[in-house]
Amino acid sequence: MTTHVTIVGAGLGGLTLARVLHVHGIPATVYEAESSPEARAQGGMLDIHDTNGQPALRAARLTEEFRALVLEGRQASRALAPDGTVLFEEGDDGTGGRPEVMRGELRRTLLDSLPTGTVRWGHKVSAVRALGGGRHEVAFADGTSHLTSLLVGADGAWSRVRPLLSDAVPEYVGMSFVETWLLDADTRHPATAKAVGDGSMFALAPGRAIQAHRESGGVLHAYVALRRPLEWFDGIGPADPAATARVAREFAGWAPELTALLTDADTAPVLRPLHTLPAAHRWERVPGVTLLGDAAHLMPPSGEGANLAMYDGAELGTALATHPGQVEAALAAYERDLFPRSAAEAADAARLHALMFGDDAPHGLIKMFTGGE
Repeated sequence: MTTHVTIVGAGLGGLTLARVLHVHGIPATVYEAESSPEARAQGGMLDIHDTNGQPALRAARLTEEFRALVLEGRQASRALAPDGTVLFEEGDDGTGGRPEVMRGELRRTLLDSLPTGTVRWGHKVSAVRALGGGRHEVAFADGTSHLTSLLVGADGAWSRVRPLLSDAVPEYVGMSFVETWLLDADTRHPATAKAVGDGSMFALAPGRAIQAHRESGGVLHAYVALRRPLEWFDGIGPADPAATARVAREFAGWAPELTALLTDADTAPVLRPLHTLPAAHRWERVPGVTLLGDAAHLMPPSGEGANLAMYDGAELGTALATHPGQVEAALAAYERDLFPRSAAEAADAARLHALMFGDDAPHGLIKMFTGGE
């Protein structure tokens, strides 16, 4: 296998693919729109699952490095009623299968595991076109282009590569998250820090929720969820405090230590609209190109997105390594397993979304936690 692999997107999935290819001696280049690894914050904590994320890191031969990143105690979880009453709580005894790490640190570990120059920063894809015979041209915003005979779209929800394979377009699910952070929370926001606890916290009601994680350094990272049309959220951001106040009014009567995750945030709120691809999204085999991660199977947040992207990357890299000189056989084998796996995960994500935000919230999620669902 000597075909050079072109990967669009330096997220966790694309980097895992590049690393697994490197382990097997297969050359790859990753093109990333961001100007550098530090161009933006990389999000908060990720729970890395023993069913997909951890096997992917084993395939990348990075298990030891991953273990060094784990934040002890963060697998603890609790569910609260809107008035702050604790409905369910589970501690972290160290035996759980979903240890938490900081997403940015995991990404840095993957980047550091690659040969210098593997990632080409500042390469925003403007267009991709098929040239025939499995070859494709990737055009960049700076006017340059790249020709490849093996192209992988690891470029997320709004993938530029996906149209080569599928007409599917992400659709808004009717709910958005407003992302916020509280800093030095144990000192500056003690009541909220106590409500969140040692790991993750969910306060749920039909069509709305306040969720938070305790990260390193006393940081509380929150997502305030609300089911409303997308245009209802217009203005959310640092320039329009009134828009944030409009969201806060939807949580009138909730415990102040919970609503403080929005009203007392130490950073500007960030709007995160939720979109999905069709649950059974798939495509016919197209020579020389495939997808992984959200580009292939965008679904409601379920804790699986990053894990699935890494697993996709590891599976694709392994398929290419085990089919030397047979690119199409490798891509076909990868997609044969990808499609049913993605469909099953999308169904699970939709079910979790209904439990968290449906008419039975929070009781449906608590039943799931306690084995009653």
